[in-house]
Formats: sequence, C-alpha cells, structure tokens
Amino acid sequence: MEVVVRSDVLAVPGAQLYYEVRGAGPVLLLICGGVYDAEAYAPLAEAFAGRYTVVTYDRRGNSRSPLEGEPSAQEISTHAEDARRLLEVVSPGAPAEVFGNSSGAIIALELAARCPEVVGTVVAHEPPLFHLLPDRAHWSQLMDDVEETFRAGGPWAALEVFNAGFAGGEEAEAPAGEDELGPGSIPEPSGEVQERMQRNFGFFIGYEVPSFGRYRVELEQLDGVRVVAGVGELSAEEPPGRAASALAEGMGQTASVFPGDHGGFGSAAEGFAVVLDRVLREGA
Repeated sequence: MEVVVRSDVLAVPGAQLYYEVRGAGPVLLLICGGVYDAEAYAPLAEAFAGRYTVVTYDRRGNSRSPLEGEPSAQEISTHAEDARRLLEVVSPGAPAEVFGNSSGAIIALELAARCPEVVGTVVAHEPPLFHLLPDRAHWSQLMDDVEETFRAGGPWAALEVFNAGFAGGEEAEAPAGEDELGPGSIPEPSGEVQERMQRNFGFFIGYEVPSFGRYRVELEQLDGVRVVAGVGELSAEEPPGRAASALAEGMGQTASVFPGDHGGFGSAAEGFAVVLDRVLREGA
C-alpha cells in the first residue's frame, strides 16, 4: 500500500521550515544531519507510517527551508526550538518519540534538555559529541580551523581542512572525502535531491560544522528523559560512534547497536527500522 505524504511549511523566527507527514498514530519525529534533508529518511519514515505519524523536515538553511536574511553560525538552541515548534503543530499536548542522526542527534538531545515535556524517548544515533572523546582538544582546534578556513578560503578549502583533521583524530579511520558530521553510505539520491544536497554543502561546512562540533551535552539536564544512544555496527570505532558510546556510558547505559554505518538508516533501512522499533517499544 502506497504511503501518502503530506507536506507543509511552518513559519518560525528567521526561517521557513518545510516538513512532511506520513501515517497516523503517535508522533515520531526524525531529525536529519549533515547536508541531508527530509528525503534521506523516506525509507525509514515509510517503514514506521503504519504505527506512527512520522514527521520529517528540512533543517533551517537547508534545501526547502530557507533562512530570512544572510546565513550565520548556527545555534543549536535555535534548531531545538524549531523542532519544538514543529511538534507543537503536529503533536499538540502529547509527547513525541524523537530520532536524530549525527547533527540531528545533537538537536534531539538539546530538545530533550530544553523541553523534556514534549518528548518521550529520544534516540541519538552517533551524535558528534567530540568533547566526550579523550582527544577533545584536537577536535576543538579543528572546529576553529574549519571556521577560519571557511571565512578565508570558502567551503571546499574548509572541507579539506576538516577531512585532514578528521584523519588526525585518535584512532580515526574516515573514508576519503566523507564528512563525518553527516550520514555515511546511503543510497545514491535522485538528481533533484543531489542538487539540494550540493546547495546545502556550503551552509553545512561553514555555518553548521563548527557549531555542532563544539556542542557540549550536559548529562544532568537529560535526567527524567529516556535517552538512548545508538551506534552503527560498522562505524562504532569511528569518532561519532565512539562519542555515542561515551554518551551511553555517561548515562549508565550500553549503546544500542544499529545495522550499517553512520548512515545506516538509509543504507540498511529495513534492519535499522527493526532495531529502532524495538528501542521505541522498550520505552512504551
């Protein structure tokens, strides 16, 4: 049976948020990361549309969610407020389940810390919480270098600095050319989606990477919220995976293992959905 996709735009301070809704039932909000947008979660959203009202959206400044005015360094609190406002529309008065990958996982954690009343379970898949890693000073310097290089030389120069710095991190084994703050190996997108991703790149590397890479989670602010940290079985030893394991340890847990790598929600969507469904049911 074909899943019906309903789309709309929500006006928020400083931006217009494009979002999509599938299915019926309690709300499940999926927050993407990197250069990706709502389309990256389409397979996962369709897998859950039989049980949930699944909501996906393009983060402000990306794809179909334009900013009002010139771009600037992104505040995680602003992105969390965007998510809260969206939930206010699609899930008024009822807490929602929330899944986030990569920088989307950081938004989910900030949402849980700021607005615990609007969330049920929060699943944070490989958030790049570099401050939890032993070589945190390396990552802090790298974010400064990326930001400075972007200002002086543009996005491609900044990406070169980021990739070189990523390879210099403790036990890092990043594939050449892969940005580790965004999803890993997901199926090749269509031409239109590919064009949107390419347009997102400059905003991502210049205005999102430094902010998200510097983000520090305050674990005590997550008390009272069910937060589950997730790692990819193929990426658990890479920095975002190790950061997720450190997050889980800090909360007295063991990270849940998901199929695939940093982008397993796309490359291994069927198995990924099974694990996510189990994690959500355990919190019901």
